[in-house]
Amino acid sequence: PALICRILPTRPDRRAPNSFPVSTATAPIEGEKAMTALKSLEQEFPLLDINFQSFCASHGILTIADFLTHDLHSLAAAAESQPASLRLKEGISQVLSIVDTLHQPWLDGLELLQDAMDNKRVLSTGIAAVDSFLHGGLRVGQLTELAGPSSSGKTQLCLRLASSVAKMDRGSVVYVDTGNSFSSRRIHHFLCENDDTGIVQRVMSRILRHSVFDINLLFNVLHQLEFVLGSQEYREGCKVQLLIIDSVSSLITPVLGGGSSQGYSLMTSLGVLLKKLAHEHDIAILVTNHMVSGERGNPKPALGESWKSIPHVRLLLSCNYETNTCNISTLKHPSLVSSPNSYMPKKATESFS
Repeated sequence: PALICRILPTRPDRRAPNSFPVSTATAPIEGEKAMTALKSLEQEFPLLDINFQSFCASHGILTIADFLTHDLHSLAAAAESQPASLRLKEGISQVLSIVDTLHQPWLDGLELLQDAMDNKRVLSTGIAAVDSFLHGGLRVGQLTELAGPSSSGKTQLCLRLASSVAKMDRGSVVYVDTGNSFSSRRIHHFLCENDDTGIVQRVMSRILRHSVFDINLLFNVLHQLEFVLGSQEYREGCKVQLLIIDSVSSLITPVLGGGSSQGYSLMTSLGVLLKKLAHEHDIAILVTNHMVSGERGNPKPALGESWKSIPHVRLLLSCNYETNTCNISTLKHPSLVSSPNSYMPKKATESFS
């Protein structure tokens, strides 16, 4: 389908405060908005004129992101020494005002707890042992990573999950396929085990597959999905419940390395966008990741330390070919912790036949 353009963010408040703090802290800001060039804001905000842009450029500040990472103490001192110091300080205040409109609102601990208690819905994976291990399945509103070596069953679990959600939750599934591993035959096989032809056809029509082979196209697909999720009036049975990206690492790995930070910036922006989609639109997101060699040759999930903190949940999948079973364990989980009142197994085992 044709790609749909994204909606531009709401216009920031034009008012500039009389004074500005020399240091500030903000909630996370979306990657693309943070990269907005100061020059592009001049028409809407006259204070950010060519003189202000030149002053910022002399300090290596060209974008909103540059502004946020700069030492505002030194920037304020530099503005004081300029002939047009008052207007420069008003311009700095204007940028801070714009920043305040870009980040998500602050939430206190009580609000976060209430959100966690209200958002308890989970999606069944279609595999009893995995559902039991994860207390029901994948949690809505969270980004889950499934890591594992080649042929460990990652795609098999993704297909099982897609068929289960499309069948049981009366919603649709968006499946982003980055390696031509999607198999409608296997999903059909899962469904035909217990269901008649009519149900199979209805469920299959709810799984929407996109072939994506580079990270820029992935951003386009996700922005299109964001637009649809934020604007459409959902009819019964067509709301997107689940997004699967199999695999995310095959798109990110090619843009990493080479001594450039651009690839890591794209990776971080992707993680922020995925978590935003999950939280704001109440969907579950599953991405798969491959394994690489770590310290002493021990395998570890790819994408490094920068990616490690992004998913809410990180699962590790391994396969025993002799017994035809797969083991799943947690690398990171916000609620699966040991406590005196409950016993949580460290692994779940299931046959993926």
